[in-house]
Amino acid sequence: MRTLRIAPAGPADAGELLTVQLAAYVTVAQQYSAPDVPPLRETIDQILADINAPDVLVFGAWLGSRLVGSVRGRPDGDRMEVARFAVAPDVRGRGVGRALLGALEAAVPAGVRTLWLRTGEVSTDSIRLYRNAGYEPVGKDTDAAGINMVVLAKPVPA
Repeated sequence: MRTLRIAPAGPADAGELLTVQLAAYVTVAQQYSAPDVPPLRETIDQILADINAPDVLVFGAWLGSRLVGSVRGRPDGDRMEVARFAVAPDVRGRGVGRALLGALEAAVPAGVRTLWLRTGEVSTDSIRLYRNAGYEPVGKDTDAAGINMVVLAKPVPA
């Protein structure tokens, strides 16, 4: 495998971020027989809004010149949501997700005490990744597409 590079994503990366997100979440939509999962409805303008927001962290993962993954951190007070975590289907299981999560966690802004995220309750690979990274289930809910979700959280080390 080529060298993986994790770095902040900028406005010029928005199209590739959308492409990777769509590829990643199409498989989720298929898994849940739910074609309307929220990440598939997101627009390039919404991605640009996150990239340009001063408080939102946006990281990409590149293999050579190809963007193969992304993640966003959206702070809200003393909590930060790990959002729009996406890895291209053909490179899953190669450490891209772990590397993205590690980069995001290393960049957590001062004052954030808890990281949290949501994933589908039958997304066993995702749940395993998050559990191995120290996230624990703290609740359940349902997303806009009617998918049952698990909410996981992790304290930020002091």
